[in-house]
Amino acid sequence: MSQQSHDPGHRTHLRRGAVGVAGILFFVLSAQAPLTGIVGTLPVPLGLGNGGGAPAAYLVVGAVVAVFAVGFITMSRHVTDAGAFYAYVSRGLGRTVGVGASQTALLCYGATQAGMYGLYGVVVKGLFQQYLSLDLPWWVWAVGTMIVVQILGSLNIELGAKLLAVLVVAESSLLVAFAFHEFVTGGGPQGLDFAGSFAPSAFFAGAPGVALTFAIASMIGFESAAIYSQEAKDPARTVPRATYLSVVVISVFFSFVSWMVVSHYGADNVGGAARTALQNGEATSVVLAAVTDSLGPWATDTMAVLLVSSLLAGILAFHNAINRYLHSLGTTGVLPAWLSHTNRHGAPHTASLTQTVLAFCMVVPFALAGADPVVTLLTWGGGVAVLSLLVLYILTSLSIVVFFRRTRLDTRPWHTLIAPSASVLLLLGVMIMAIANFPTLISASGDTALLLELCVLLVFVAGVFLGIVQRSQGAGSSPAHAQAAVQTDEVSSSL
Repeated sequence: MSQQSHDPGHRTHLRRGAVGVAGILFFVLSAQAPLTGIVGTLPVPLGLGNGGGAPAAYLVVGAVVAVFAVGFITMSRHVTDAGAFYAYVSRGLGRTVGVGASQTALLCYGATQAGMYGLYGVVVKGLFQQYLSLDLPWWVWAVGTMIVVQILGSLNIELGAKLLAVLVVAESSLLVAFAFHEFVTGGGPQGLDFAGSFAPSAFFAGAPGVALTFAIASMIGFESAAIYSQEAKDPARTVPRATYLSVVVISVFFSFVSWMVVSHYGADNVGGAARTALQNGEATSVVLAAVTDSLGPWATDTMAVLLVSSLLAGILAFHNAINRYLHSLGTTGVLPAWLSHTNRHGAPHTASLTQTVLAFCMVVPFALAGADPVVTLLTWGGGVAVLSLLVLYILTSLSIVVFFRRTRLDTRPWHTLIAPSASVLLLLGVMIMAIANFPTLISASGDTALLLELCVLLVFVAGVFLGIVQRSQGAGSSPAHAQAAVQTDEVSSSL
């Protein structure tokens, strides 16, 4: 394996200094797919969670993630690696647990992307039926787009950042226009009722756990800023700035826009409207109707098109993130070394192709089974991703505490002990709420929910077992892995 990784006929280095704060920020924001998060998922916490108090959940989760980010960013200054969770957990809790985290991260991002493909296929199918009278199965559009994403994922990262910038600005602009129009005009029947959405009584009404779970889902991908550290300009400054900016922008954006949706209906009425829409299988109508009422009929068709671009941006962002993970795991010897090969653009093209194949394998079984891609693929993928992400956050926070207690590279109590420890407790609380509300989150029975929960556990355990086997065989000590460790230590000592 190590010989293969050092084959002079193959490139293994990512393109350094290729992307700055803005580029990384757009990679992160596109992973959130803002329009998809608002139109596709907001109706669930509105109807089944805490109703008008849902906007507060985004700020609560933003605060929890910000506490987690303190230690995460401190760690990023000392460990620069495209396999962020794997590298961070390995440095603190050992390589064996790190391998388990790496497989959990691949599951998290892969499940999210697969769910996006499901919704994407349905939306594109509807558009072509409506405007071109072309009726093809949803999976045809999903698989066709996999080819496009594969091509884009094999090109240079600057092109990907620029494309995502255009798509994110386009999808966000309509929501921003709606939100500010609603704010300026004073909202609906109850006006701009701040207390109805942000007072503690509003937040704790109904089932706040559902709202918190969906808010966590909206944050998936913020930590991917660290994945691009090897390709960032001045990573010691770029990654922290992009990470903090992404947390603030995501939480404030989702909170403000969702507050305007609540204000349009009224805090006392929005829960009933959302429940009715969910029961009729028309969840997206909650936001679409509000935007259309506010901006006019033209907004409906525009939003449908922008929803496609939103999903495409998210799919491409997760494709790029998974590529970097696979590349890192190939470089360090966790996975086959050929995954570390890069092309003349400095892009991990073999990892890109592998990721496309994995996405195909996750999507096609749902197509063969004739399952509803939204009810199954989207919701199941989202649920698995949320639990996987919480596991990764908790392991990373524990690793940060251990790493800095052992190395003393940074002795600031808040950054290396208090904030990481507090994030463990906060995240455990969120995880308990997520598990308690998991059947609601995935819109499935308790048995299905249990199977998906076990899936997350089994992937982590399988990864740990892989790490044990590799350790017993002397894996992970290849020249490539040693070189990566030396580079990490160089970064640490230079800071």
